[in-house]
Amino acid sequence: MKQIFALLILTLAATLPAQAACLSQAQAREAVASGKAASLGSVAGRVQGEILKAQLCQQGGGYVYVLSVKNGGSVTTVTVNASR
Repeated sequence: MKQIFALLILTLAATLPAQAACLSQAQAREAVASGKAASLGSVAGRVQGEILKAQLCQQGGGYVYVLSVKNGGSVTTVTVNASR
């Protein structure tokens, strides 16, 4: 079961929008600390379900979180605006 779940997460990660350039953890911390991007906690309420994975990415001149969200029995990829 764990292997299937891990494969599902990897598959979802591979479906990120091509134009999104995701940041490293250090870059994401800096973007949030400098006020350029919202914290994950401040945007988490915009999605229904359990956030399994989150990546802060630059897209279209701003920031977005690309989230893997489990809601019920399914896992979906959700993109949430994180620009300030």
